[in-house]
Amino acid sequence: MKFIQRSIGMILEPLHCPTCDGTDVIKQGTSAAGKQRYRCQNPECEKKTFIRDYSYEAYLPQVKQKISDMAMNGSEIRDTARVLGISLNTVIDTLKKSPRPPSRQ
Repeated sequence: MKFIQRSIGMILEPLHCPTCDGTDVIKQGTSAAGKQRYRCQNPECEKKTFIRDYSYEAYLPQVKQKISDMAMNGSEIRDTARVLGISLNTVIDTLKKSPRPPSRQ
């Protein structure tokens, strides 16, 4: 089993996929900003590639979850962007891409 390890001082720690928490991860080139991109080898993993250190925090899965939570609680788009310190367009794009909850009948 091949996996990437990141070095913390003299200790080597396996790199985990943020989606499935698997350790079967390989390098997958670099992003346009020069960040190292990784690819998860787990066939059941929903998101195949990821970056460990994002330069824009709105790309983090935790921020995307906060956007969805705030929308479900009735926060307006501008309020969400202002509170999280991200672009209005990022909030709109995230909401467009998020799965819709089942409608109530």
